Amino acid sequence: MKPPAASIIMRSFNEGWALKETLPALRAQAFKDWELIVIDSGSTDGSQELIRAARPAHFVQITPAEYNPGRVMNHGLRLAAAECGIFLNADATPQGAQWLGPLVGALQNPRTAACFSRQIPRPDCRAVFACDYDRCFGPRRASARWEHFFSMVSSGLRRDVWAQRGFREDLQYAEDDEYTRWCRARGHDVVYVPESVAMHSHNYTPAQVWKRALGDARALAQAGSARAADRRWLKTVALGWLSDVRHDAAFCLRERRLAELPHAARIRWHQRRGKLAGFRQGWTEVQGGSR
Repeated sequence: MKPPAASIIMRSFNEGWALKETLPALRAQAFKDWELIVIDSGSTDGSQELIRAARPAHFVQITPAEYNPGRVMNHGLRLAAAECGIFLNADATPQGAQWLGPLVGALQNPRTAACFSRQIPRPDCRAVFACDYDRCFGPRRASARWEHFFSMVSSGLRRDVWAQRGFREDLQYAEDDEYTRWCRARGHDVVYVPESVAMHSHNYTPAQVWKRALGDARALAQAGSARAADRRWLKTVALGWLSDVRHDAAFCLRERRLAELPHAARIRWHQRRGKLAGFRQGWTEVQGGSR
């Protein structure tokens, strides 16, 4: 049989509340030539029953302790029959029937190694996180001017490029950032596809924000993508926090959500402290490994 044009690879863990929207949204896509591969990390909320009802081509079940993002994504691509691997988190819901087609279309260019969708926050998203989505994916997105930006949440990869070197499995965070930087360093393009839209957001607690920021920064340092200045308190915490709060204030003012600014400032403080700890920890581990 002819292989499908796209393999949709989904990671899930206790996200049944979102799968009730995400799986029907996949069935409603105008682009029909695809298969579904799901790797579930031991869901206990009814997710597995929803996934089985969707009749995926492959349904892999692992324990929460076995989860490693790079390993899971490499496994999904090894199972894929298509040359276009499309990644979608279980809690990211495609918006409209044209989510999939533009991603597959972008990957037809042999220069393109990876592409990623526009993401919009859910209606209950707190202002501090909605500001991040605006800066990363909004109509005047600041991320277009950053040195590098990519999000695996709703994205696509060419398998022929991935086959040259998959995701690093020694990283627990920022594996997508590291992989796409590797792609760009070898002359490939990483393309933003705003016509493809997915709804996705999280209202993290201060502790969750600190943990995630630490993990991302540590992984960036381990991958060699951090600078010496990132380990300095003045740059990463003090000046970084002031810059973040300035962006949050402008966003809250524009969106008439100024009452949320104190919450945003608190979240940014934890986020910046986590980043500093992660950069320092990752750098120490790299230096120890070098010795």
